[in-house]
Amino acid sequence: MKILILGAGRVGASVAENLVSEKNDITIVDTDGERLRYLQERFDLRGVQGDASMPDILRSAGADDTDLLVACAATDPVNLVACRIAKDVFNIPRRITRVRSHAYSSNVELIKESFGVDSVISPEDSVTTYLHSLIEFPEALQVVEFGQGRLSILIIRIGRVSPLINLRVNQTGQNLPNLNARVLEIFRHGAAIALDHQSAIQQGDELVVAVDTQDGKDAVAKLQYTSRKVRTVMIAGGGNIGYRLARKLSEGSYNVRILETSRERCEKLASLLPSKVLVLQGDATDESLLDNENIEEMDTFLAVTNDDEDNIMSSLLAKRLGARKVIALINRKAYGDLMEGSLIDIAVSPSQATIGALLRDVRQGAVVAGHRLRGGNAEAIEFEVNGDRKSSQVVGKSIQDLKLPKTAIVAAILREDEVILPEPGTTIQMGDHVVVFAGNRHDMRRVEKLFQVSLFFF
Repeated sequence: MKILILGAGRVGASVAENLVSEKNDITIVDTDGERLRYLQERFDLRGVQGDASMPDILRSAGADDTDLLVACAATDPVNLVACRIAKDVFNIPRRITRVRSHAYSSNVELIKESFGVDSVISPEDSVTTYLHSLIEFPEALQVVEFGQGRLSILIIRIGRVSPLINLRVNQTGQNLPNLNARVLEIFRHGAAIALDHQSAIQQGDELVVAVDTQDGKDAVAKLQYTSRKVRTVMIAGGGNIGYRLARKLSEGSYNVRILETSRERCEKLASLLPSKVLVLQGDATDESLLDNENIEEMDTFLAVTNDDEDNIMSSLLAKRLGARKVIALINRKAYGDLMEGSLIDIAVSPSQATIGALLRDVRQGAVVAGHRLRGGNAEAIEFEVNGDRKSSQVVGKSIQDLKLPKTAIVAAILREDEVILPEPGTTIQMGDHVVVFAGNRHDMRRVEKLFQVSLFFF
């Protein structure tokens, strides 16, 4: 696929890195020549310097024969204008835009109609939703949803008092005691181990579990004896993500405090957020401030400023001072890999959340939704089953008869209002939505071909 990316900032660079690895033909446009040179040296892509909202720049970048436009320049107006030009002048088939302003992201249908946009992604909204899920499932390292929220896939680290220690998971992964969930994969010291009666679950193992979202919280509670509800949350950083997360949490039964260094921003937050959210001016790396605000009573501490180093330092400090769980927003992948699993419980990469939002548009075909897991190494995708027994390779087939790659497993089948955790003999029907997990995301290409419908299907 020939893909044109507008903007070489953090989002654009991350999109380029992920899409180049899937052997796409990538061109990236930005006004910063030095940034483009850096990306060209690192990845197999072409850089074009210039204003992405200008037709001649888009033409020189190859817009005439581009299959997909991803507009993620620094400003929303540039992205929206570029999408309008891409449709009207160059007839680019698929157009995706990144928007940052809530005024735009809350009016998606208007944007689509007015600017010729097919899909709207908001990294801030994606990250906010993801962080909220981690608070809702306090023992989970990662939570992603499918089927409009009906199915959840969780990654859970087994603690020293888990009821699952010494359990030998069978090959179907469905012998969890008193639990309607299935284990998709077990990771030990970063490597996958076989699901069979030879391998018993140990403390420190990471389990990838599929569960009906309605049963999700009960599932986590049963997997971890220590699970308790989150009541108190402290957020370091009052930017877009901090504000949106505080607002979302305020709709529930959480006691929320938000720390922000800028007095002007604090006043703005106080005027926008409900009165039960406590807005405090101060630096989250200030030990005395955290002490005074009873950090040791916080169930969850989240550092979501724009500075990786500040997020790391404040999270480490909060953990040392007694916060039960700390989550840090870290843009640099190397930093995230180093920090996660140390005193920092979870390092969240904004780029991975954004890539998840893009997977459906990049993959197209039968793909309904997709998410990257475990730092982008694994992947889960929801496929819509189209066609019939003649035109489809999966309709009428049982799970055990599917020719899936070794690392891939059918996590669930969404059939009308039912969430099915399939047995080997479960048969796939036309209209089903099938969620597949692959421990190695590169194997997902073979799965995609399996769900493609014959060209003669109408």
